[in-house]
Amino acid sequence: MVVISHDLEFVAGRHGLKYVLKDYQPPKWKIETVPEDSGFSESITTLILGSRKPILFVEGTGASLDRAIYRACYPDWTVIPRKSCEKVIHAVVTMRANDQLTRVTCSGIVDADDYAPDEIAYLGTKGVAVLPVSEIENLFLLPAVLDSIAATEGYVGAALDGLRGQLLTELFAHAADPRNKRDSVLRYVRRRIDRTLKKIDLSAAMDVSTLASEYAASTSALDVAAIAHTAETAINDAISRQDAAALLKWYDNKGVLSIACKVKGCTRDRFEQWVVRALRNDSAPKLSAALRNHLPNVMAA
Repeated sequence: MVVISHDLEFVAGRHGLKYVLKDYQPPKWKIETVPEDSGFSESITTLILGSRKPILFVEGTGASLDRAIYRACYPDWTVIPRKSCEKVIHAVVTMRANDQLTRVTCSGIVDADDYAPDEIAYLGTKGVAVLPVSEIENLFLLPAVLDSIAATEGYVGAALDGLRGQLLTELFAHAADPRNKRDSVLRYVRRRIDRTLKKIDLSAAMDVSTLASEYAASTSALDVAAIAHTAETAINDAISRQDAAALLKWYDNKGVLSIACKVKGCTRDRFEQWVVRALRNDSAPKLSAALRNHLPNVMAA
């Protein structure tokens, strides 16, 4: 044996000399078991435990557009789609409360879905942030984001102002259409009713009559007409003030994305493909920056 430094030494082997680290001890690997009571599927739990980044739960199904936006704007997070807002909230609360998952930190983001300020504040205490728009596609109709898309087509100055004005005018007209407005208000009311019903706990009732009275008491404050009036008033006010940001917080209609597509002069499918490429390759840095500026800050905990 020949020592060549304080850390290395040559040793004789069957195939000649080789050097090794002195006093080397093989690493002791810790194998983490998948907890059975986490509330997650085995595949999701394995992904969580294997991630070296904090986990960001988001709405959606992992469609290319959603995934591209979140991955580009939150590169230091492992993004996991959980479909509905309820599942996002449940995932964050469950993970933060599960002792076997405390090594990994997490947060969540949900669509605005017309949450009231006190509800947004409450979600914040649970580690869940809220988008500034009703659904993620609405981000592309925000003026600053429209400008960033138009910049990729060479629009500047008066030409840019004119294009933005034309597209926003079309957006306001779309929302002012009685049928579109009615459908948006109905979706809002349904969400509020659904959310209220999911909060009702009737487990303490021990007989049918008590169950009926508790249900009636829990739903008596649900004024459907008042809820609809709130949504319609907010939409009308945003239209009258020509406030796109306020409108996009309340107005949910998948059709409005086609307005943003007109900047690129292409179909929705082609537009989404371009967005995915641009965000993935960072070929439109102004778009990435504009989206990032409108998305909420999240902190792992």
